[in-house]
Parts: sequence; structure tokens; C-alpha cells
Amino acid sequence: MGFFYNMNRYICIHGHFYQPPRENPWLEEIEQQDSAYPFKDWNQRITAECYEPNTASRILDSEGRIAKILNNYSKISFNFGPTLLSWMEKYAPDVYQAILEADRESRSSFGGHGSALAQVYNHMIMPLANRRDKKTQILWGIADFECRFKRKPEGMWLAETAVDLETLELLVESGIKFTILSPYQAQAVRPKEADSREWVDVSGGRIDPKKPYWCPLPSGQRIALFFYDGPIARDAAFGDLLKDGDRFARRLLSLSGGNNPDPQLAHFATDGETYGHHHKFTNMALSYALDKIGSDPSARLTIYGEFLEKFPPQEEVRIFENTAWSCAHGVGRWSKDCGCNVMAPAGWNQKWRTPLREAMNWLRDQLALVFKNETQAYYSSPWDLRDQYVRVALDRSPENIEKFFEANGLAGLEFGEKVRVLKLLEMQRHAMLMFTSCGWFFNDISGIEPVQVMQYAARAIQLAYEVRGVSLEEGYLKILEKAVSNISGMQNGRHIYNRYVKPCIVNLQDVSADYAISLLFEDYPAESRVYSYRVQCEQLHKHRAGKQQLIIGEAFVRSTITLENHRIDFAVLHLGDLNLSVGVSEHRDSAHFNSMTDDIRKAFTQNDVLGAVKLIHEHFGQNQYSFWNLFKNEQAKAMQHIFEDTLESIEAHFRQIYDQYYPLMQISQSVRTSLPKALSMVVEFTLNRNLAEALEKDPLDIRQLRDLALEINRWSFTRDMGTISLIATRRIDGMMRRLLENPNDASLLQTLELLLNVFNILPLQLDLWKAQNIYFKLPREKSFERLGEYLKVKVV
Repeated sequence: MGFFYNMNRYICIHGHFYQPPRENPWLEEIEQQDSAYPFKDWNQRITAECYEPNTASRILDSEGRIAKILNNYSKISFNFGPTLLSWMEKYAPDVYQAILEADRESRSSFGGHGSALAQVYNHMIMPLANRRDKKTQILWGIADFECRFKRKPEGMWLAETAVDLETLELLVESGIKFTILSPYQAQAVRPKEADSREWVDVSGGRIDPKKPYWCPLPSGQRIALFFYDGPIARDAAFGDLLKDGDRFARRLLSLSGGNNPDPQLAHFATDGETYGHHHKFTNMALSYALDKIGSDPSARLTIYGEFLEKFPPQEEVRIFENTAWSCAHGVGRWSKDCGCNVMAPAGWNQKWRTPLREAMNWLRDQLALVFKNETQAYYSSPWDLRDQYVRVALDRSPENIEKFFEANGLAGLEFGEKVRVLKLLEMQRHAMLMFTSCGWFFNDISGIEPVQVMQYAARAIQLAYEVRGVSLEEGYLKILEKAVSNISGMQNGRHIYNRYVKPCIVNLQDVSADYAISLLFEDYPAESRVYSYRVQCEQLHKHRAGKQQLIIGEAFVRSTITLENHRIDFAVLHLGDLNLSVGVSEHRDSAHFNSMTDDIRKAFTQNDVLGAVKLIHEHFGQNQYSFWNLFKNEQAKAMQHIFEDTLESIEAHFRQIYDQYYPLMQISQSVRTSLPKALSMVVEFTLNRNLAEALEKDPLDIRQLRDLALEINRWSFTRDMGTISLIATRRIDGMMRRLLENPNDASLLQTLELLLNVFNILPLQLDLWKAQNIYFKLPREKSFERLGEYLKVKVV
């Protein structure tokens, strides 16, 4: 009996890993997000706090040393939002590859079934979407999954678990076998073989979550549904359950207790960000629990696909349609002031949700008319073409775009017609992105999430105007004006759109201006990528006179999204700091370009600055730009460049003061007199710069580093240790990678140990995560024991 009991207890943990798309719709890249400091943007921050740590999560021994490292994704069920994986593939490739590898590894553990599930493409609330969008969301989600994981998905995660029967029908039509819902979305159950057609009410979350259910559909089809365990999901997401990995494991093991001979699945689902972002270090509680359960003979880890194959549903279930896991009022959170919010200030309401939804629905329908009428001139089934367009969204290479046209019989179109078709399809992509759920989830229409979906709407409006000349903006804003903000200064949706969205709208000439100004601070190759554009520089003339600089050029600029292109002339006059005079215009001909270049260059070389500025104005007319026209990321780069020049000048002065007054400062310390603040700042700055430079030397001078460390400690300086910690971490990581490539390099090993010993002197916050991961790949030999101790790894 004990053997039978052990073999029928299963545990599954599901993580829904997702972030709303944050890319600027015109640039297809995330710009600087100050609220994510010290990271550039929120995707970077959450990757560092959650997604990456879960690829190599620590299991500690009783002494706090690392005993094991586990890729949590390989042991749980998970889904990643396609738009998040798209970002990760480009900006966190190691994390991205570890996630794909986890799915491959899981197949060997779970009977050929992979841990990863697909997700509807951009987290649209499916019951609030029309059938056409539902279908495309599912097909795009599946195509994205197959492209990345190289297999067909068995299950699909619905945004916010929001569900209706039409969505389930479309899942089945697309080959999806199951999805996961909240227990509160179950209405009634009955045995599958029962002669009686009576249903048993299980509303209020009373459904037994330990087994799957068949959901019969109006078409006669059926889909398997798993209803997660509500109490443990709440305790993990919002309670303190994850503070203790052992308690977490015991709680999971207790869920399927008793002597019930039937197969029992203890499982729950939460946002994946629970493990490390919402609650710090809880990825380690997860890995500890997974390891403990994996070694417990009374239960077995599983995933939904494996369990479903072994134990098909024996009961049927009815669901409450138009419901979701994060709204007690159905799907009101994404359409009305239902009362759900994120700790909104007293007196606030979410009445703005209804007009925002109405504005998006109106715009969607107007865009659909434009799309259908214009696309039919080239393709008989416009919506089928949209469904296939995901192949282009996954690969924007010119070769793949041409394959798309060939596969759909459109290869013979003129270039301008191809640009037009791509703009129509992009218009539809943004028409779906503007329904991303986060736009309605939070407290006010002025938040970054509603602004983001309004940006997608603005891009769709712009494309509609470009392909058909129809202006939809005013009709959209008339509805949006009804969305009143809780913040008096923000007024309403129209005001917010004009204040935060309209300034973001750019065209090819704006991109060209950004490129031209950036040439002051970056050395681009002849052909370079500027966000979602390709720039081929045909001519470039640079002239410098002290701090003043003149750049004149001609370039060919092409969108990698729509293929739209133009040739431009540009002139940039930099008078130092942020003083710029910039002109950009369509290229006329070589004669005009040469004449313009000669005129402006002559004035500049004769030190006639005002004349050069006047000539730029004459040649480029109203097409004038400044530092403030740079995109956010380029503004940050430009400021960093300017500050670096400034710091070089300051450093020279500080070193002179340091050398001149060092003997006096020595005496001050010996008689225990505090340094004046001005001198203290000079000493700290100089020593920190010396240490940073010493850390970047090759080969390292360990004696110099030790002397500097002792000197810094002697003065008890702690400022700027964050920067030093970052430089030190990078040096350790680089040396560890070299050691992994050549484990027999005794000299490198000794230098690394001595360096780590020096770092123990300083108040550094070293990030040893990558170094520790590499250590576990080294041979388990005695020669590495001391290194393991420095890295806080259990040496066996």
C-alpha cells in the first residue's frame, strides 16, 4: 500500500514570467526608465533580480556556503511572455539560453514533456477581445513558442487567466491541450461517465485542485483545465511562505497527504517574479524546496503535460466565463471602475478605464477597416496574412521579409507596394499591442502603462495616415478626453496623450537627426544600426578647432521594420557642452551637397562661428535640431561623454592638490585631527581613481592594489565603493572565465586568490554570482579548495 501511495503523489509549481512590453513603438527599443535606477530599465532590473538568479539558484549548507546550484526552470512549469523573451534574446542572451536549456533538460525528467508553456502573444485580456484578435493572439503565441523552444506547446497561459468559452474553443482548434485557471473560475463539476446529468456546485473556490478536468465546449470539443491551489498561491505571492525553503517544501508535501489511492496533484501558480523580484532571495527558497521534494520518496515533482498524459481527467467542469485570477469582478479591472486597484490613494477611482477601453475599441475597428480595404488590393485574405506576419516579427532580416512575400505570392510587388503592405501589417501589430493588459491594471491613466498602450495607438494612427491619408487621432482623442485622471494636473486622457505620447512620435528625419548628433559622441562604422533603422554613411567630413567641432555628411537611412528609406544631408556644429546647431534634410544632389559643405566648412575654419550657424540655417531651413531632440538613451550617452571630459580636467587639479598637501594630511592624521571636507574629498577621489586604474591594469600589480586598499581603509573612505565593486566584480569574472578555459594555469589561480584576499580589506559589495557559477564547472580538485573558500562555495 505504501508503494502505491508514494507513486501517486505529485507536486507541480507554475511560474508565470511576464513583463509588459516597454519598447518605444517608433524605435523598437526601451529607453531610459529613471524609476528602474540603478538599472537602465525595468526589464534589466527584474532580469537581475529574478530571471537570471533562477537560472542558477543557490542551495546553501548549514554554514551559509553554496552546496548546489539549480536551474529552477528545469524543475517547475513556467511560461514567459513572448515580448519579454524577444527583449531577453537581444539583451540578456545568457539568461535566454539558460531558459531554453531548462526546457530541453526538463523533457528528460518529465517523460518527454517540457516545462515551458506558450502564452497569448502580448497579454491581451481575451474575453474583452474580438474573435479575430483572439485567434491571432493564440497563433502568434504558438509560433513564437515553436521558434524559440523548437517544439509544439502542449499548454497555453491566458493573460491574467482571463477566460471565456470562445477562447477555449480557439485554443483547441490551435492544438492546445490544456490551460491553468484559478479555483474561483470553476462553477460546477460532474463525473465524466455519469448517467445523471446533474452538476455539483463548486463555486467560491471549492473545486478539488488535485486533479485535471475536461471542459466540454459548445462545438463538441473539450479541453483539459487545471485549477491551482488558491491558499498556497496566496501565501507564496503575498504571505511569508517563501521566507523559509524548508517550510515551503513541507507545505507542498502536506497538500497531497493522506491515504487516498487516487493520483493527487498538489500544484499552484503565481507570477514568476515572486521568486526574486517581489520577494528578495525567494528564488533560493524555491530551489531548496525543489531539491528537498526531489529527494523525498513520498512524492514526485511533475509538470502539467506529464500528469495529464498519465492521468487523464475523469470529471467535467463548467467555468464562470469572463473571469480572471486578479479581479473579483470578472474582467472589470480592464474595462471599468470595479474596485480592484493597487493600493490606490484614498478618493481615487478608476473610472478612466471605461473610456480608455472605448477609445481603443473604436480605434481598433477603424484600423480594421483601413487594413481590410487596403490589403485586399494585394492579398485576398487580409486577416490570414496578419496571422502569418508573426514570422516577420520574429526575424526582421531582409531575407526573411522577402521569404514572407514569396510565401504569400507577393514577391512581384513593386518596392513601394511592399513598404505599404508592411506598414499595414505593422499597423495591425500595434493595434493588438495597444490592448496589452497592464494599460488598465493600475491606479491612474497617467501611469507609464496606460501611456505605453497610448503610444502603440499613436503609432497605429500614424501608419494609418501614411498608407491611406486618413486621420484617426482626433476621433480617438474625443473619446480619450472622457478618461479623467485622479491627478488634477494631468486632467484627462487627451492631455496625457498630448503631453507624453505626441512628443515621442518620430519619423525617418528625426532618426536621421539623432544619428547626426550622436556622431559627436560615438564613432559609428560606415554601416550601423540605430535602433530599428539601418544607416549607411555615404560621406562624412569632420573638422575640429579646440572644443568646437563640425560634422557634415550624407547618409542612407532605412527602417528595418517597414523598409521605408531616404537619403539625407546633415550638418552638426558643436560649440562645446550642449551648444549645438544641427540641420537635416532630404538629399537633393551631389552638387548641392558639395556646395553646402564648402560654404559651412570655410566659415568654420575661418573661426566665423556665427557665419557657420547662419549657413546651416540657410541650407536646412526649418529642419533644425538640438540636444533636446536626441532620444533619451542618446541624451544619457552625450551627458556621460561631456562629464568624462569634465572629470579629466577635475582629476588633474585634484592630483596636483593631493601631491602638494599629502605630507600635511599625513601629519593631520597622526595628531588625530579631522581633514577639512575639501581635502577629504580630494584624497577620496584620488585614491578611488588610483584603485580603479590599478584594477584595469594587465597584468595586475597585487602589491600596488594591497597598498591602495590599506590606504583607503586608513582614511575610512566608503564613497564610490559601488563603482569600485563593479570594476572588481568584472575583473574577477574575467579571470574566472580564463581559469575555466585553462584550469592548469597555476599562476592565474594564485593571482586570483591574492586578489580576492585584497578585496577582503575593502568595504566592497562584490557580486560573485557569475564567478560562483563558473567555480561549479571547474574540476573538483584540491588545488581549487582555497578559491572555493574565498567564493563562499562548499568545498567537497
